[in-house]
Amino acid sequence: MTQEEQETIAEKQFPKKDHSRHKKPRFRRQESWRYKRVGDTWRRPHGIDSKMRKKVKGWPPSPTTGYRSPKKTRGLHPSGFVETRVQSVEDLGGIDPELQAIRIARTVGGRKRVEILALAEEKGIHVLNPRTIREPEEFKESAEPEETESLSDGEK
Repeated sequence: MTQEEQETIAEKQFPKKDHSRHKKPRFRRQESWRYKRVGDTWRRPHGIDSKMRKKVKGWPPSPTTGYRSPKKTRGLHPSGFVETRVQSVEDLGGIDPELQAIRIARTVGGRKRVEILALAEEKGIHVLNPRTIREPEEFKESAEPEETESLSDGEK
């Protein structure tokens, strides 16, 4: 079987990432549930009598190669798209709407975000983090100072 045939079979078998996902356990550091000073992030157990290192029944699982996802779906967003970070309108030029989805950088402001969302919708690009934001006309209106009425001490 050639490499191309394997790829087409894999594409039929895993067209989107959701079909090939299986739930992985939460790998926790040994004794992290017992001591406050021990963090929760994974560290390999090394002790001579360590129950986790020995994989004793009843102790939490350790990461092994069996938990790895298939090569075709590894690193993909759960929607099945390859995630691409966008900071400006020019970054949308090289995006393939069939394979890639964009995530707008968190440092992008409101005006530029509106432009990016409009162009992405026009090109049919999937946006992973669209936010409800003001339209460009609202930015212009908010730039004008608003008159506020001050209440005197007698009025409530």
